[in-house]
Formats: sequence, C-alpha cells, structure tokens
Amino acid sequence: MFHIQEKQIQAAFRDLVRIRYGVEAEIAIEQPKQSSFGELALPVAFQLAKELKQPPRKIAAELVEAAGDIPGVAAMEVAGNGYINVRFDRGAYGAALLAGEGDHAAPGSGKTIVEHTNINPNKAAHIGHLRNAVLGDTFVRMLRALGHTVEVQNYIDNTGVQVADVVVGFHFLEKKTPAKVALLISSPEQPFDYLCWDLYARTSQYYKDNPEALAWRAETLHSIEAGEGALAEMAHLVADAIVNAHLATMLRLNIQYDVLPRESEILHLQFWASAFELLKERKAIYFEQEGKNKGCWVMPSSAFRGEGDANEDSKVIVRSNGTVTYVGKDIAYQLWKFGLLGKDFHYKPLTRYTDGHEVWVSTSVAQPRPAPAFGQARKVFNVIDTRQSYLQDVVVAGLRALGFEEQARQSIHFSYEMVALSPRCCADLGIALSEEDARRPYVEVSGRKGLGVKADDLMNKLIESALSEVASRHPEDNQAAQLAVAVEIAMGALRYFLLKFTRNTVIAFDFQEALSFEGETGPYVQYAAVRAGRILNKLEDRGENLPDFAAELTREAMARQLENEDCWQVLLAASKAGAALERAVAAGEPAHMARYAFQLAQEFSNFYQRFKVLDEPVPERKVFLLWMTEFFRLQLRRTLAILGIAVPAYM
Repeated sequence: MFHIQEKQIQAAFRDLVRIRYGVEAEIAIEQPKQSSFGELALPVAFQLAKELKQPPRKIAAELVEAAGDIPGVAAMEVAGNGYINVRFDRGAYGAALLAGEGDHAAPGSGKTIVEHTNINPNKAAHIGHLRNAVLGDTFVRMLRALGHTVEVQNYIDNTGVQVADVVVGFHFLEKKTPAKVALLISSPEQPFDYLCWDLYARTSQYYKDNPEALAWRAETLHSIEAGEGALAEMAHLVADAIVNAHLATMLRLNIQYDVLPRESEILHLQFWASAFELLKERKAIYFEQEGKNKGCWVMPSSAFRGEGDANEDSKVIVRSNGTVTYVGKDIAYQLWKFGLLGKDFHYKPLTRYTDGHEVWVSTSVAQPRPAPAFGQARKVFNVIDTRQSYLQDVVVAGLRALGFEEQARQSIHFSYEMVALSPRCCADLGIALSEEDARRPYVEVSGRKGLGVKADDLMNKLIESALSEVASRHPEDNQAAQLAVAVEIAMGALRYFLLKFTRNTVIAFDFQEALSFEGETGPYVQYAAVRAGRILNKLEDRGENLPDFAAELTREAMARQLENEDCWQVLLAASKAGAALERAVAAGEPAHMARYAFQLAQEFSNFYQRFKVLDEPVPERKVFLLWMTEFFRLQLRRTLAILGIAVPAYM
C-alpha cells in the first residue's frame, strides 16, 4: 500500500510541475529524517530551483498551495530550505489496507526469462550451486509477485568436458559398459550423483598423472557430439540420471523449473550452425590466418572490451579443429531465448511436481504432445557467478555485433560471488583444516583440498541440527511432525542465509549462525510469523471468534486508533512490503527483500511486546489490535513466500 501512495503523490506532483512550470520532472521521494516530519519528503523544489532561477523554499510554497487535495494525503508543509513534507490521512490509509488495496500485482509487459542453476550433469550439486539456484528462484518469485510473466530455464550442458570425463572414468578406467552404468543408476547402495562425484575426481587425478590419457577425453567428446556409439550412449545415461538427481536436490528447497534446454539439441538441431552463419554473414567474427589462433574463428576483442583494448586477445568462437567453444553455443542459445534464431527445440515432458507443475526438456525428435511456447523473451537474466563475467560480455557483444542492440541491453548477467565455509562450519562437517586455514575468516571450497561439500549433505546436516532443537522444545509431538517442522526450519535457514548477503559478497556459510533463532536469520522471521498465528489461535481457544474487521473498523475507527503514534509507525512499516519488493527488483538484489523480512519480524516483535492484544479491555482497540496481528501474519507469510521460505506449524 505504501508504494501505491508514493506513486499517487509522484503522479500528482509530476502533473502539477508540468502544468504550472511547463517542466517535465522526475519526482524524487525521500524518507524524512524523523518520523515526526511526516511520511514522505519531496525535494522537487531543489530539482527545479536552478532551471526556474528561484529559491527552493519559494517554489515549494507555491507547489503546496497549488496542489489542492491529493487522495490519501492529510497535509503538506514546507520544511527547511524547501523540502515538502507529506503527511498521510491515517484513517484512509488504514481503511485502504483493510480493503486489500495495493495487494494486487499489475501485469508486466512481455516475457522475462530467468536462467539459473545450470549445473554440469556430471556429479552431485555442491553448496556453491545452491547460491545460484536460491538467488535465481527468489528473483523469479520477486518478479512474479510484481505481475511479470517469467519462464524459468535450467540449461543442461550434457555434451561438455565434465560429462565426458565421467564417461572416461566409467569406460576407460573401470571398463564398464552402458548396461553396467544403467545398473549403477538404479542401485540403492549409493546415490549415483555421489558415485560420479568420486569418479570425476579420480579421473581428473588420472589425467594429471597420465597426460596422454587426455586423448580419451577428445575421443569421448567427439563421440558425444556425433551422438553415436557406446560412449555417447553412456554420456546420455549419466547426464539424464544426474539431472534427475539435481532436480530432486533443488526441490528440497522448493525450487522448480519450466524447461530444461540441453546443449545436445543446440548441436543436433543445428542451432549453432545457424548462429555461425549469421555471425559470419554480419562479420561479427573472422577467420584468423596467423598467430596462436591461426585456423580459428574469433571475435575481435574490440567487440567486448572497447576500442582501447584492441590489442588484447580476441575470443575464440570456433577452434581450429572445427569444434565450437562454450561461448559460441551460448551465443546461439541467447539468440534463441530472444526468438532471433529462426529455430526452436522440440520438447517432451520430463517430470511433474506434486503441485501439478510440469517440467519440459528439449529433444531433437518431434513429439506428438504440444508443448508450451518457450523462449521469445523481452528480457533475459542469466544467473551465473562473477567469474563468468568475461564470457557473458562476449555473449552480449555477439548480440550487439549482429545488430540486436535492444536485446543486448535486455541481456543481463545476474552475477554473484562464491560460497565458502567458516572454519567452524568445517569443524561441524568433520573437515580437517591446517592451522593456517583455521585462522582464516573463511575457507574456499576446493575439491583438490578435499573441501567439496555436497548440497544434500549440507541440507541433511541442517535438518539433523534443527530436529534436535525441535524435539527438545516439543517432545510431546510425534516424530513425523517434528521432522516436517525441522525440514521447514532448516530449509528456511539455508535459503535466508544465502539471500541475506548482497550478490557481490563472498559468503562464509556457518551452521550455527544460519540456524540461530536470534538475529538476522530465517528462523527468526519464521518465528515471528508463527507467533502471530499463535495469538489468533489463542483467541479461538478462549471461545472467541475473529471479529468482522470490515464491519467493525470503519475509517473513523481507524483514524482514532492510528492517532497512537506507536501503532501508526508499526502499521507503516508492515505496509511497505510492496515498496520493498519494487526496490529489490529494480536493484536486482534479493538481499533487500530478505532484509525487509527481518525488519518486518522485528516490528512485529516490538508490537507483540508493546501491546497485550488478547487482554485489551477496550472493545474497539482490541478489534484493531487483532486486525494488526492478522495483517502482520499475512505480510510475514507473503514476504516469506517471496523468499521461498515456509511457515512451520510451530517453532
């Protein structure tokens, strides 16, 4: 509701400035330094002073006098050297919240694609992948909450080096056939993605000890790209099984997808061939005749580094042996996302979640069942870690070199920093550290050092810790109920911890910090939502019914109750979810939404301590406080839902 009022005031002053002064101005809005100054402060007079050559205070006075009545505004006054302070009509504001105004999202224009997760299908997901997926999933929820149409893509590189190396391990080191690999996939003895985790590390070490074995990788890659033979069959088995494992891992965090485009189809359906011809035709790439890149098709460095960097290395798009690099295939994929390639995948259903939502996967074979319309986006967000910034620059440069300037502007690298572990977390996981590492603020995840942390292991450990706490607090409940609550607390703790840091911050994950019921954590926010619900449940336990708020809380009653400054400030804070969401989306920072959730929980805690809701003796006041409690409960639940965090039955 707060953001609706902001926009109405901005629109009124924008019109007023245009009519009175003939000036088109963006109306900035600030928060007053003190709550006693009102709800909003407009510095518009300072914006106009230079152009109008008049003192800001004089302009501000003219605007206040000419503004007339603005819906929802009780008063305006000139402050300082020219600020316009705005005071809301408290009764109207409360009545609008009660009526549910401002709760409905406006539809966005066009489709937005958010591509996230994108784990190589060669081994189990690790903690770093979780940050990608949680950031991407939360940003999707934020966009959808604002009314945007969003398509969630999870790109599967099922023909790359990582898959090839696992196949090398099975075929050349362990002498296994595709049939034997299929048996391993269905075996209950060890999760297949865990088995491949160990095999991938062993194969990598074998290459170091036996460099000549890299010829096996080349042979395997050629077989996979051709889609023929036992090696290609094995790669297909491995990648599909690992993808299914990744989907199950992410579902534990309530992360779902719409479509999984696969690299194999980019090759087999000639996506890259079409993009290659387009790049050559528009002279976006050239054939290198000399130097270290002789025989390669390259993009000049000036395309993605600027004219001043022309001496830097150009980027190889097609190697001298004719194979295309990752970035080349990504350019083709990005063209398809925007509907610029003139081609489309075929699609088949992959799985259906318990809520009925269906996930589709690309295929090279036409299917009898029609699929949803995928691709054709207006804007694309690629959630990829900051180390891939250079390659993302090259992809955008490819769009620009082809003449697709608007699509290049709408192609956004949603970057983030790595996830590390706190030394205390390493101890909790049983990871031995050197004295030097133990003194560091965080320890980088490194397979070479044995510091790889599988995502499922991390989640299991969190659930185990949460279950211990839940069982001690609620020993009377059955084990199944305790486990259900523990899972929601653990997953909420993990999601919140990964979200509360801005994207450019390195995270040092810590079990004890994430699971704490105090401080800026997921459980703290969950506890506030649970406590709000508990107040209302106690009302029913006393044999009382929840009042008919719409009938009993008239605008006049709202005005009377909101004369109390404490109530008014608490209600204002609780009603800023929409404003917080819009600003978080505009900044591309889910951390802003996580921060608002924490502030909202703090406000409810203050409200809970300040007002004895159930024991309030004045009838109108009690009805109002009950409504405030219900409003807090709904706002907390909505905000947590945007963060992908559940509200447990109890804490």
